[in-house]
Amino acid sequence: MIGEGFRRIIDHDLFYSFTRSPVTVIAAIMTFIILTTSALAPWLTPHDPFNPASLDIMDAFTPPVWTEDGSWKFPLGTDDQGRDILSTIMYGNRISLLVGFLSVIFSIVLGVTLGMVSGYVGGWLDAVIMRLADAQLTIPSILIALLVDGIARVSLPRELQDEIAIYVLIFAIGIAAWPQYARVTRSGTLVEKNKEYIAAARVIHVHPVMIMLRHIAPNVMGPNLVLATIGVALAIIIEATLSFLGVGVPPTTPSLGTLIRIGNEFLFSGEWWITIFPVVALIILVLSVNLIGDWMRDTFNPKLQ
Repeated sequence: MIGEGFRRIIDHDLFYSFTRSPVTVIAAIMTFIILTTSALAPWLTPHDPFNPASLDIMDAFTPPVWTEDGSWKFPLGTDDQGRDILSTIMYGNRISLLVGFLSVIFSIVLGVTLGMVSGYVGGWLDAVIMRLADAQLTIPSILIALLVDGIARVSLPRELQDEIAIYVLIFAIGIAAWPQYARVTRSGTLVEKNKEYIAAARVIHVHPVMIMLRHIAPNVMGPNLVLATIGVALAIIIEATLSFLGVGVPPTTPSLGTLIRIGNEFLFSGEWWITIFPVVALIILVLSVNLIGDWMRDTFNPKLQ
């Protein structure tokens, strides 16, 4: 049974297309390694950057192991607080992936829901939703995320800001990306709602909500999933940018953007490793996810084949 299922996977056109693209295979391997090390960070990291008791200020600015003053205790060196760069990168990847995935999920839920309602109901509701989407698409996502984050910081008590900073960040990034999913879903809904199986469902008095959930949604999710893969990479970049600007995750949280911002202050004083390694980790993470998204777009879009 298992052997038959494995044989079907190997014989599938997607597997053939995947294996015929060495760049995609490498990107998938890198993504798998990053996901695994991020998920198992509490058990794989040599040090816990979240535990102040384990930090020693005397270990601050330790260079990488291959330099003259390096130590195998900190293979990639330490930052200004004595935190191990390798450990902070693994935890930083974890935070970046968490924010990226959850913000995209929020965007998909909101965008697909509004897109289906807009396309299925039509009329003035369609016009209102699409004009809101058009208006928001004229504003860069990073500015919308900055605006939402700023409003949250002004509205929330100071003692709660650090505790829910990640949730605010997820909401800010997610609310900035819903229009693209709404437009794609609306286009698919306009096509699907005029087909015979939808007409048959209406004849037997199936509730419109059930028609959208059971019949239309499965047929419009394909393009959205491809779009979401690329959206994860964009969300990670936005999270890193906001953290670099100091309005993302709290400074005590070892996010990649926070590490880059901290390291940038010491870049010209000789401690280059504090910012260079997080930058390289961010590039590898975003590039790997983006390459997989490009492959999915090319594979599932017949016009590009």
